[in-house]
Amino acid sequence: MRWILFSVGLGMLAFIGCGGSDADGSGGTGGQTLDPNVAPVTDGTWYRPAVTATWAWQLQGTLNTSYDVDIYDIDLFDTDAAVITALQVEGRRVLCYFSAGSYEDWRPDAAAFEASDLGNTLSGFEDERWLDIRSSNVHEIMYARLDLAVQKGCDGVEPDNVTAYEEDSGFSLTATDQLAFNRHLFNAAHQRGLAIALKNDLGQIAELIDYVDLMVNEQCHEFDECNTLQPFTNAGKPVLNAEYLAAYRNAPETVCAAALNSNLRTLILDEELDDSFRFSCDDD
Repeated sequence: MRWILFSVGLGMLAFIGCGGSDADGSGGTGGQTLDPNVAPVTDGTWYRPAVTATWAWQLQGTLNTSYDVDIYDIDLFDTDAAVITALQVEGRRVLCYFSAGSYEDWRPDAAAFEASDLGNTLSGFEDERWLDIRSSNVHEIMYARLDLAVQKGCDGVEPDNVTAYEEDSGFSLTATDQLAFNRHLFNAAHQRGLAIALKNDLGQIAELIDYVDLMVNEQCHEFDECNTLQPFTNAGKPVLNAEYLAAYRNAPETVCAAALNSNLRTLILDEELDDSFRFSCDDD
């Protein structure tokens, strides 16, 4: 995240130094390094959103289910399966959020992490720590989270914090480490019939766009990065963009014209993502 403010086997996931892994995407044992050259899983019937798909994003507070949008992006752990089903009955698709790259001490599977998996604290988030994305234990926990998304009936997932290689994680992580972790995670989602979003990680768009179905981006307008997202819209894959700058609340036209011109699905939200403020450029 950029909040400084917050199974059906379709192929074998390969590992460097070993003869492969289980077809269900489990990470195996011994902390092997994932192969960054694994090919994308492209065959399947998972949800593939249109570039014009509208959305609502809420991760905290009582969920507001009244928005007439194509996609709801909500918390995997905090949302009951019945809520997901009810949204789908209303014609919504549901993305389920979880952090793929950080340890959150309040999550129900927190005890499954090993001490060696945990790195430095995330800036601005004192109860989160970066994860060693090379750890087979971390891989297994993330694949279990994908399984939970399937069990709850999510149409897809939004894995957050997939940019540890750019951060002071406490580990010597490289861009190749991140690329390998992301590609295997994305393939594992597709193997389970889940759509999957790339969250931020602008530096690896070219290497990852074929592995994902959409982009969830924070603050590309604020940081003048929206042009880097054009490969998604060119490929017919939506960019779901959130902006938090207070100035945009007061004058949304300053961002919405550019968003609509670039075919971005831009929301202006409160940084807590608690539905305390929401403006959609698609409703302007």
